[in-house]
Amino acid sequence: MSSAVIAIVVVVVAVLVVAGLLVAAWPMLRRKRLREKFGPEYDRTREELDSRKATDRELTERERRHAELDIRELSEQEKQRYRTEWARMQERFVDAPADAVTAADVLVADIMAERGYPTEGYDQQLADLSVEHAATVGHYRAAHEIAIRRSDTRISTEDMRFAVVQYRELFEDLLGGAPDEKKDAKR
Repeated sequence: MSSAVIAIVVVVVAVLVVAGLLVAAWPMLRRKRLREKFGPEYDRTREELDSRKATDRELTERERRHAELDIRELSEQEKQRYRTEWARMQERFVDAPADAVTAADVLVADIMAERGYPTEGYDQQLADLSVEHAATVGHYRAAHEIAIRRSDTRISTEDMRFAVVQYRELFEDLLGGAPDEKKDAKR
């Protein structure tokens, strides 16, 4: 064989080896990206689905669905209106903690709807929120669990306070962070 043919064979083999490595590494790279993006939500989904492949497929599908949504930021006026409503809800907590938990749940759902998130079902809300709000979707899950059991006599006022605190985490995340956090970020 001539040296030109040998060189072509070596190049072809090298390209095939590199392509094979890329194909083999792609799932690992995608999984790493999904783990970084979704954080604890990746692990929770993994436990629920019992398969890495199914988890990766589910989270990739969430990203695809989220990309099709028309999500928008709230104006400063809208954010202020919601903060005022949140303050009213907290004031009601003293006299009617269960009503305040319900109000917090409704307020979070209202913000989601105004921003463009579908609110047709709790599981879908969690999936849609997990794409951009993975750090706080667990707080929403914990708060909602208490909210749906609020009429249970075993739910204490402390549990309801915890729910409101958990809702506040998502509330602030949906609004784009607390006003003080934005000031600190500009410094």
